[in-house]
Amino acid sequence: MSKYVFGVDIGGTTVKLGLFDVEGNVLDKWEIPTRTEEAGSKILPDIAESIRGKIREKGMTEEEVVGVGVGAPGPVNSDGVIRMAVNLGWGTFSIKETLENILGLPVMAGNDANVAALGEMWKGSGQGSNDLIAVTLGTGVGGGIITGGRVLTGVAGGGGEIGHIHVEDAETESCNCGNKGCMEQYASATGITRLANRKLAESQRESILRGGEVSAKTVFDAVKQKDALAMEVAEEFGKYLGDGLSVIAGVVNPDTIVIGGGVSKAGEVLIDYIKPHYDKNVFHGSRDVRFVLATLGNDAGIYGAAKLVLDAEKK
Repeated sequence: MSKYVFGVDIGGTTVKLGLFDVEGNVLDKWEIPTRTEEAGSKILPDIAESIRGKIREKGMTEEEVVGVGVGAPGPVNSDGVIRMAVNLGWGTFSIKETLENILGLPVMAGNDANVAALGEMWKGSGQGSNDLIAVTLGTGVGGGIITGGRVLTGVAGGGGEIGHIHVEDAETESCNCGNKGCMEQYASATGITRLANRKLAESQRESILRGGEVSAKTVFDAVKQKDALAMEVAEEFGKYLGDGLSVIAGVVNPDTIVIGGGVSKAGEVLIDYIKPHYDKNVFHGSRDVRFVLATLGNDAGIYGAAKLVLDAEKK
């Protein structure tokens, strides 16, 4: 009898779903809207209905389904309990137990960034590594840490929150988390934009960026054109992220660091600015780390969610 697994990645706007065989081959993938009204109470029932529909469509039986893995945007502990997902309207409850009760299939759940890291390790640019750090540079800075092939979850599911490492004492503006000087304020897409706008306001120096749209993309496009001001922004970005990653590496000693998220579309130039600062400060035992760009893109979450289920089956 063939065996299958579903991977689910819950975002604030859409839920991505994937059907996989147990070897990790994606057989189908699709999306449904994330209905966040009524405190997000419709999200898990919608997922269950969509999965049941796919099982019927494919002529599968529930006995053929190993389980369903779920990645969600918030701290999720190893028991599948999420502690608040503000953009979904969720408080604290068990994703695992709730979805299992609705769907009648085994469920595993994890934080979305941790799950994406697992996906990159399994079928992305981290293949061949059992010890890696994955950084997602998007609107914020997400992170996932894999040690010995397993996600580092922590007691409350807050492991791998790379974006909220403190990197700047002099910061006066607050991060979304309420603290000041978090890495997310400098290394995210919004952080890079913020650094660029600060530089533009400090002087009247010529720059491709002046008078046009300022975004992480336009900054790195300008870097590729050797724009001096943009290169200073990239240098600052690289220092904050490189220094932060060197600290994390000193704790977990990875062999691979995966850079993903929307900002990673800038390409290898990102690594050119991050790695020198990393190399300068990292403990020598982690100096030979491999820096790579993520390759699964928006599918990393569904791959990693599926892998959560398959790893649980092996225990």
